[in-house]
Amino acid sequence: MEPGFRTLEIVASMMVRAAGSTIAFEDLENVPARGGAVIAINHTGYVDFLPAALGACARKRRIRFMIKAEMQNVRVVNFLIRHTNTIPVNRRAGADAYSEAVRLLRAGEFVGVYPEATISRAFVLKDFRSGAARMALEARVPIVPCIVWGAHRVWTKDHPKQLRRSKIPFTVRFGRPLLPHPPAAELEAELQEKMGTILHEVQLAYPHPPGAYWVPAALGGGAPSPDEAKKLDDAELAERARRVKEHH
Repeated sequence: MEPGFRTLEIVASMMVRAAGSTIAFEDLENVPARGGAVIAINHTGYVDFLPAALGACARKRRIRFMIKAEMQNVRVVNFLIRHTNTIPVNRRAGADAYSEAVRLLRAGEFVGVYPEATISRAFVLKDFRSGAARMALEARVPIVPCIVWGAHRVWTKDHPKQLRRSKIPFTVRFGRPLLPHPPAAELEAELQEKMGTILHEVQLAYPHPPGAYWVPAALGGGAPSPDEAKKLDDAELAERARRVKEHH
């Protein structure tokens, strides 16, 4: 039953209702009813995991997310990590987290990963890392593409949180599972193409006012272009490196 995980699911559902939001779950039949799978989620904000998790919950499944290890320093988050089999990832030495993810997959669990690794400020897919494909190949499980749209309006980089009763609608669409096949680079490219197609379809079906900061530039929104977003990412990494150097 996992009381900690069940409590998190109930609280998450209550938070969505309290905000007046709705979640449209699409193609839930693509979520395997049993067995392990990598759930590959696009990354546009800080709460993408929540609608994705509730989508799996609708199929009576649970996602074990991989989360940056620094979040263990937040007491509440660390409590949830310890009670939901969340996998902390040390970005400088991720071998242990990777091994744990493969172990859970082989045990029949879902493992949620962000192939882009970091949030896309442009709200389109960034280049993918190879982790999702390598995990699926090593554990011999499928990869399920998962597109979350709308959650970035609640909380994303460079913009204030919208935690009040905002009535922001979310969309969660699951793609058909991709069977693992070598080489990993080919599987990764197939995953990125599939997720890009689904994301574009979901975006087109979602009402998006011209100029809104959360709408991609290609759709007439105010989000930075992919090139502009990369410059912002590079500046953020440089500033982070500078702070680390100062503390040593």
